Amino acid sequence: MVNYSISEENYIKAIYHLQGAEGMVTTNALSAELKTRPASVTDMLKKLKTKKLLNYERYKGFRLSADGKRVALGIIRRHRLWEFFLSEKLKFSWDEVHEVAEELEHVTSKKLIDKLDEYLGFPRVDPHGDPIPDQQGRIISPEQLPITDIPLNQPMEVSHVANQSAEMLDILKHHHIAIGTKLEVKKKFNFDNSLEIRAGKHTPFTLSESVARFIWVRKTSKS
Repeated sequence: MVNYSISEENYIKAIYHLQGAEGMVTTNALSAELKTRPASVTDMLKKLKTKKLLNYERYKGFRLSADGKRVALGIIRRHRLWEFFLSEKLKFSWDEVHEVAEELEHVTSKKLIDKLDEYLGFPRVDPHGDPIPDQQGRIISPEQLPITDIPLNQPMEVSHVANQSAEMLDILKHHHIAIGTKLEVKKKFNFDNSLEIRAGKHTPFTLSESVARFIWVRKTSKS
């Protein structure tokens, strides 16, 4: 198994998230994402290309090669399993787990990660609802949609939070919303597209569209 430096792994993971399914990544976009000088980015890209982790197209940018994607999924698998462990077993709040998992994701022992996965019961998603790659790097994404797109009075369950900033998670915590929270949209306001939400047995409250569009849900039975 080839080991990569922490810096290399951070670049590989950032490129994976930026490129999406089919996109190309530019030096400037990666520089902005990592808050690093373009010259430093260029140097690292040369190293990754030499290691056959990148494919480059002139005038278009670059994207991960098949080997690069495999490495990225391994890093993401470790990160999300550690997040699950910190949340479920050590009771870290979901706005605390990311920073700690950023450090733990660089522990590369495959045996340790596979044992961790088994110990946790092979979880499918992390505390924020992001899918956890399996041992082969496969990701199974659940059927879900933002609460801005669901009909009124349809019982749903929170399955993913697309914006995981501390500010966003603080808003959700204030409204008692977490992964697995059952909620319904009671009213949609045409003036600003805000929503009246009932979460569990709590008093209904209003969410702005700018917040609601980051909360993804899936169907659940009404309880």
